[in-house]
Amino acid sequence: MIHLQPTASLAERVLLPGDPGRALRLAQALLQEPKMFNHNRGLWGYTGPAADGELLTIQSTGIGGPSTAIVVSELIDLGAQRLLRVGTCGGLDPSLALGELLVATEAISDDGTSRALGASDRIPADPELLAALRRPTVGRIPDGPVVSTDLFYNAEDRHAGWRAAGARAVEMEAATLFQLAQRRGVQAGCALLVSDTLIGEPVRIAPDLLHEAELSLGALAVQATARVA
Repeated sequence: MIHLQPTASLAERVLLPGDPGRALRLAQALLQEPKMFNHNRGLWGYTGPAADGELLTIQSTGIGGPSTAIVVSELIDLGAQRLLRVGTCGGLDPSLALGELLVATEAISDDGTSRALGASDRIPADPELLAALRRPTVGRIPDGPVVSTDLFYNAEDRHAGWRAAGARAVEMEAATLFQLAQRRGVQAGCALLVSDTLIGEPVRIAPDLLHEAELSLGALAVQATARVA
């Protein structure tokens, strides 16, 4: 491996936050005695038993499609079978509140990496993982299409087109993950928390609400990946 240099076992199921700090927080919350899986290039990753007793790896991908493609490709080479992105998104749907969770049913490809990998306009999530994410133990979590883009800033002129295409939120990695998983014959899903609302004047989530929502997102992800284990 070039970018990942494993120092612990890799679980067959992997959670993929973009942010290394989120990987650490999720590992501390979800894993018993986590061991560092990778620290090369600042892409922090951890492995340990989750609450269901099975091993779980949490590996950060960095920002955007190119970094995600590298990390996911190397994880699959190492034996990962079920990959679930757990990240943030900007809400394009006014019904989505800050801190709310959203399950991605498909990714609309408006990014370069997934297109370079042969993606069409829309790439579906793995149906088994999607079904598991739709069956939380308490309440119902919103779901729907998300759009993947290469732009974090200066994309305001694209919002209307994304909404017209049915996107409920925008993020940067799901299309690449879904396309790579299809090419390599593994399962991939995506669950997100709304960190920004992009209707009218953009509003950013407060740090305490963000960290609270991260824990809910992590709990959902462990539950969903266990159901298809």
